[in-house]
Amino acid sequence: MIIIKICFLLLIIICAIFYILYIWNFSLVLLVTIIAIPIIMFFSLLIAKKKINVDFAVKSHTASKGEPFNVQLCITNNSFFPIGKAEAIIEYYNIFNTQINNIELHFPIQSNNSQKITFQLSSKFCGQLKIRCAYITIYDPLRIFKFKVGKNINENIAVLPEGHDIYGFVNQTNRINEESNIFSEFSSGDDPSEVFDLHEYIEGDRINRIHWKLSSKKDNFIVKDYSMPIDSPITIFLDISYSEFSEYTLPIYDTLIESFVSLSQFLLQNERIHTLIYYNQKQKQFNEISITDIDTLSAAINNLIFSFNDDFYFEMPRTYFSSCNKESGFASFTFITAVPDKNILSYIDDEIDSDVKNVILVVKNYDSTENISDNFASINIMPVVIGKISSSVRDIEL
Repeated sequence: MIIIKICFLLLIIICAIFYILYIWNFSLVLLVTIIAIPIIMFFSLLIAKKKINVDFAVKSHTASKGEPFNVQLCITNNSFFPIGKAEAIIEYYNIFNTQINNIELHFPIQSNNSQKITFQLSSKFCGQLKIRCAYITIYDPLRIFKFKVGKNINENIAVLPEGHDIYGFVNQTNRINEESNIFSEFSSGDDPSEVFDLHEYIEGDRINRIHWKLSSKKDNFIVKDYSMPIDSPITIFLDISYSEFSEYTLPIYDTLIESFVSLSQFLLQNERIHTLIYYNQKQKQFNEISITDIDTLSAAINNLIFSFNDDFYFEMPRTYFSSCNKESGFASFTFITAVPDKNILSYIDDEIDSDVKNVILVVKNYDSTENISDNFASINIMPVVIGKISSSVRDIEL
């Protein structure tokens, strides 16, 4: 652009000299025309700048990890002046990492028209992907002037985690929420408040379960199967207070979140309602979410991912433990963390009343497992190497 400006300035000087040396009207017209051209270019570009609107459009604010998804840069030009050349700088990054990636787009902008420029992004790790239009540079047809529009237009995408197969056991606990009316759809139990199924009497059935009114209409005795409550106090505490910035930051957060998803899916497959506890950065408080089915799990994942901020400030788990009801007990309590805080582990060991206590400790590599303390009598500490959830979590009881 500097060369074009210099050339145009020399052209004006030449026309001015031509006008001085020659008295014909043509020299005056030529000089006025050459001077008017950049003025017209400037004001037409200025008007176009004020009439251009920029925004992002995405089909869904969620995307699968490792799979490309489309993002559209929407540009509306409400002026009469077309833009022959425009350059957009798109920045994107995962909120768990400070590394910013750039995409440069080149395109024209039609007059009185709306257009969409589609580009693809993908993320190797789950998390919140922030997309920002740093600016769009527009040029006049002669490339003499340029303006920037569409600065700092943002869009956020939740890159969803993947669930991994968990091979474990479900604790057959007697701790059941007696006020709950949620029962198993596949297994019978001992709760007389609701009938699960009916079957003909076989030897060994309890006499007090015979349905006498229905049996009187049949040739055989009909026995009631009672329902099995599945609302037991199972809790997963996801500690996301990891704050080390390194090449391991993204993989560790990815493994933390996917460890929770994997355990939650395992519990749902075994008809176990459970509670997720995590610190919500945007709300500045600990959230407790009851997960009863795949829909509530999906909603919990979205809420979790969109709760993160760039400042990476997290309340430590001890803040939650200091205010929680110590008298409440759990069928199982699982603490997922990448920070082996001995004070927290001691608190879980001594103060948490639970039939089963697990600590899922995310570590960088197998060498990191050597320094893990095993001085906690009631806790089952399970190191999970980055990305190795299925192979690391074996025979877990929940």
